[in-house]
Amino acid sequence: MQTEVVLAQKHVKAKLCLIGETGVGKTSLIRRFVMDKFEDRYIATVGTKITKKSLDVVWRGEPRTLDMTVWDIMGEKGFRTLLKEAYFHGAQGIIAVCDLTRPDTMFDLSGWVNIAIKQAGEVPFCFMGNKTDMTSEKAVDEDDLSKLSAIHNAPYYMTSAKTGENVETAFKTVAKAIVERCSDESG
Repeated sequence: MQTEVVLAQKHVKAKLCLIGETGVGKTSLIRRFVMDKFEDRYIATVGTKITKKSLDVVWRGEPRTLDMTVWDIMGEKGFRTLLKEAYFHGAQGIIAVCDLTRPDTMFDLSGWVNIAIKQAGEVPFCFMGNKTDMTSEKAVDEDDLSKLSAIHNAPYYMTSAKTGENVETAFKTVAKAIVERCSDESG
């Protein structure tokens, strides 16, 4: 009689926080990434919302499952300073989101990133320029986002929560960087 050996795949856990002003599409990007769905109606996030997504990754040369908790925060300026310590505590990755139809949301990202890094430390992060599908209303171009990402030495992605363009790629890039950083730190 032959016995099959089933190895339980180990899990690695990580906290990923999305940052950016109100209405940039953080909640829609999370919904697209986690459920592959898009909702046209705008529903403002009140406080914080936590969603979970598991990804297959390679950690220290072995297959693992990354159980990622994705934190969504209300984008109001006053709220970010109020909850910054609790929101960023234990964060292992950050995604900074701006709305390509509203240039002020891109300019505000440096402030968000500085708060996040001050609280979470030098964790992997990337920038997302969201709403590429709204071409006629676009006010921020790729060159603008490229310059911002170069200042912070982080990758950037032109995304659309509506069409799904580059959403999964951006999330997976940060997830991979988190796993690589955790793998390096643990041995």
